Amino acid sequence: MDITNQFSQIYEMHAPKVYRLCLGYALGDEDLAKEWQQQTFIKVWNHRNAFKGDSSLSTWIYRIAVNTCLSDLRKPKKHVPINEAILENDVADGNSEQRDTQIKKMYQCIHKLTPNNKAIILLELEDVPQSEIAEMQGIAYGALRTRLSRIRNSLLKCITNEKR
Repeated sequence: MDITNQFSQIYEMHAPKVYRLCLGYALGDEDLAKEWQQQTFIKVWNHRNAFKGDSSLSTWIYRIAVNTCLSDLRKPKKHVPINEAILENDVADGNSEQRDTQIKKMYQCIHKLTPNNKAIILLELEDVPQSEIAEMQGIAYGALRTRLSRIRNSLLKCITNEKR
């Protein structure tokens, strides 16, 4: 199989998760998430020879995605508005208004986290294995579990309390 076909398979396998990860950083802005997803895979292609296999391919790709999102957010005057349109597509039970409010608030609360904590929770929400998240963050597995617990508690307090 040639390199182009291999890359196509890698893209098809990882693009949806990278997109959702970027969407979390973009607070629901689909255009921005697609832009970051595209930038991520351009970097994956351009640096494909740099992958040494020290970690899994998915870990390497997610790390590139996180760094792409964070570096773009660090640029001056970069403001990411919360895209409320994603809430309209949510299929909810009888109390959809309350659920929509909580989802919107969750995005707002995630946006307030430190960049590392934001990366951790967004990867966790994407069901990336915790061992891979720990490896990406350069921390021990036990430390990651502790940090996840603290992040969840922080988000819960932020979502349920009007005063932050």
